[in-house]
Amino acid sequence: RKEPFAPLDPNNVRMYVCGPTVYDYAHIGNARPVIVFDVLFRLLRHIYGPEHVTYVRNITDVDDKIMERARERGIAIDELTERTSAAFAEDCDRLGLVRPDREPRATRYIGPMLELIAHLEAKRLAYRGANGDVFFAVRDFPGYGKLSRRNLDDLRAGERVAIEVAKRDPLDFVLWKNAKPGELSWPSAFGAGRPGWHLECSAMSCRELGETF
Repeated sequence: RKEPFAPLDPNNVRMYVCGPTVYDYAHIGNARPVIVFDVLFRLLRHIYGPEHVTYVRNITDVDDKIMERARERGIAIDELTERTSAAFAEDCDRLGLVRPDREPRATRYIGPMLELIAHLEAKRLAYRGANGDVFFAVRDFPGYGKLSRRNLDDLRAGERVAIEVAKRDPLDFVLWKNAKPGELSWPSAFGAGRPGWHLECSAMSCRELGETF
């Protein structure tokens, strides 16, 4: 349904958008959400004033696809992500889009991600699997699916990716991936690894805009 937009603070309207995973050049479909949120950003600035609106859009620069593409091309991960991030910015400029106020990169927020995982584990919403990965326990969080209005029993897991035997429930997803020898990794209390699904935007948005933005 339609509802009037009422910001928590009219003098500090905050907007976070999940940005690109920079493993390859953007295609025309990737432009759609960027344009949609650009329109929203312009509208909010028009209503509340440019000085009162903050637009944050992240860059995912650590991901299995990134690692695989770097291996395929025989180049360093940093070289791939820098080149692809620059190309994405050029595409946005060609479309006449306004640059976000901030563009945090996932690799610079590993610490906040690990803090968030530890917080979830302390609340018994995350657990360590036998394979070394850390998973989010979907069914243990009563509000899961509320925003999307999805019933957990109606969700079907395993259609896009193989269901991992280390999971307690097929719907659970990886927060921290245990690194195999030679893979990109960071040290942590959970073992050397890298971020998994759905984690980085939670950590970056809270750090950049506050937990209640």
